[in-house]
Parts: sequence; structure tokens; C-alpha cells
Amino acid sequence: MATTNDGVDMSEACADCGRDTPHTVSVQIQTESSKTENAEFSREPYRVSECRVCGETTSTRMNNA
Repeated sequence: MATTNDGVDMSEACADCGRDTPHTVSVQIQTESSKTENAEFSREPYRVSECRVCGETTSTRMNNA
């Protein structure tokens, strides 16, 4: 589970580091369709977390409707 330190840093578990480390967390809109004619209708929000120690990035789809 993510925790906040002083409202600036996010600390969460990193599988590569094997411990809780500082992460940069953002929400990104990503296109899921490979077809260009429908790309604008296949955008979904993803939570993207990058470990600031090793650079490991995880992306989790936020909308499972």
C-alpha cells in the first residue's frame, strides 16, 4: 500500500529492490487500440509508478468497466 511522506514523496514496495522505496506516481491516459481509426475511443486512465532507486516502472489500469 502506498504511503505519503510530507506530502511530496510516495513510498511503496518495489519488487526489484525488495523493499519500500521512493516512487514517482502519475496518472496517464493510454491508448489501448492498435487501430488508428478507433484510437480516440480506446483511451483509458492508468496509474504509472516509477521507482526512483532502480527505475522499475509499473502501469495499472484504473478503469475496469
